[in-house]
Amino acid sequence: MTDPHARPVSPLPSGALIEEIRRSTRFKLHEVSGTRVRATLELNEDHHQPFGIVHGGIYATAVEGLASAGASAAVADRGQYAVGTSNTTDFLRPVSVGTVEVVAEPIFQGRTQQLWQVAITRVEDGKLVAKGQLRLQNVPLPPAG
Repeated sequence: MTDPHARPVSPLPSGALIEEIRRSTRFKLHEVSGTRVRATLELNEDHHQPFGIVHGGIYATAVEGLASAGASAAVADRGQYAVGTSNTTDFLRPVSVGTVEVVAEPIFQGRTQQLWQVAITRVEDGKLVAKGQLRLQNVPLPPAG
């Protein structure tokens, strides 16, 4: 679970929509490497779909973001980054308000592609609320400048 004394890591900059999701969820990135990424999000009414529970798009965005960060970290030393090609996110339990922990870890890391699994659990009781899998393609970094 989350270490309350751990200092958050700064995420990579992103577009306005992703930055707004990060702001509104009080997104904290606690750990990022090519073999594991861990973050927390605080969810509330701002993230609800019309029936009073957190919208699945929040979870799918977390799956894409964390797995992409880890996969990109795994190939950075090869002058590459990773882009998602398939995101499958299953919603298992509803959440109305609460903090969730998101942990992404690789299933497969190859020369041209990677496959990552992501678990999203409620911090209060450790129960799994969503799980996802992201397939990614390793591509060359664009030229600097």
